[in-house]
Amino acid sequence: MPLLQVFTSAHPSDEHKRAQLLKGLSALVARVLGKPESYVMISLAARAEMSFGGSSAPACYAELKNVGTLSPDQAENLSKILCQELSTGFGVPEKRIYIEFTNADGAMWGWNGGTFG
Repeated sequence: MPLLQVFTSAHPSDEHKRAQLLKGLSALVARVLGKPESYVMISLAARAEMSFGGSSAPACYAELKNVGTLSPDQAENLSKILCQELSTGFGVPEKRIYIEFTNADGAMWGWNGGTFG
């Protein structure tokens, strides 16, 4: 149900550290959203070509899509937590990270030959 897509121009460290970061993000998203981790998907597009504020210094853009409704308070809390994790994990300053939160209608979210509607 929850999908966290991460795009970054940073050069992630070795494969083991990337795997640990993705695993940690999966557990974090499940915990904060109160969803089973078995439904959480994390996607990483590393070494993306990005410009932020006219600069090509490392940046990050993430999208968190969730079946259900995130309140403004939940989104703000998630922004704080995810910015910290992404900054630490990729070495990107928090001020160079954007996160888009999207509430998805379960009937419009497919899985296992059906939907969550």
